[in-house]
Amino acid sequence: MAPDEQQLYWIDIYNHRVHQFQPSTGTHRFFDVGDVVGCIAPAGADRLIMAQRHHLAFLHTQTGKITPIISVEHAQPNMRLNDGKCDAAGRFWVGSLCPTAPVAQLYRYDPDGSLQVMDEGLTVSNGLGWSPDQQFFYLADSPLQVIYAYTFDLDSGSLADRRVLIDLTAETFVPDGLTIDQEGCLWVSMWDGWSVIRFDPSGKEMTRVQLPVQRPTCCTFGDPDLTTLYITSASVGLSEAEIDQSFYSGDLFSLPTTTSGLPAYSFAQKT
Repeated sequence: MAPDEQQLYWIDIYNHRVHQFQPSTGTHRFFDVGDVVGCIAPAGADRLIMAQRHHLAFLHTQTGKITPIISVEHAQPNMRLNDGKCDAAGRFWVGSLCPTAPVAQLYRYDPDGSLQVMDEGLTVSNGLGWSPDQQFFYLADSPLQVIYAYTFDLDSGSLADRRVLIDLTAETFVPDGLTIDQEGCLWVSMWDGWSVIRFDPSGKEMTRVQLPVQRPTCCTFGDPDLTTLYITSASVGLSEAEIDQSFYSGDLFSLPTTTSGLPAYSFAQKT
């Protein structure tokens, strides 16, 4: 959610689309960005920063103009950039994915134009987020069915002490996108889990919200008071029988909650 605009943005990766929705009016449109898009984040007035297959780019939300920023080299040809968010200092964090080997990386793109590798040995980076006090950074590695916690330093943008905070290896589903609320709890979309699960800061499950779709993909808080949880979902890879059971797959959902989320941070490009 872009707080200043009260616009909800989400992506359709394989249809190459960035969607824009205004909850107050129901106005909806999308931009065709010409290739897969793994994630987006606010980047100032009328602009998003996005990660595509092998590069970062800006998208102007009034004109649809795409401005490439920087290319990213991958270790294997089947890799691409995936989930990402901006931190409170305006740096853009994005992870890559590799379906065949643990060679994916986590990157930090800084406002000065530099790109840093912040972690390695990942498979599918998903669900980035920060604790409200900025002491911890979270990252889901979906195929491994774990969510990591790192010690985070906001001033330097450094990570340390990676550990498994949430272990889902006993489950039949995997963690996808996530968001954090003001109490420091993690709301995690569960791919093939028909649910979003809320965990407390220690990693203990608190609430499991059942959904009418098999593959929730990501979630974020929106609306002026940040109490509505918006949830995206996917239909990709489902059989006809599974789609019959999960008719609303690919739809966007909203869920009123009794807690408040954190605002989405914007990329702070230096001029």
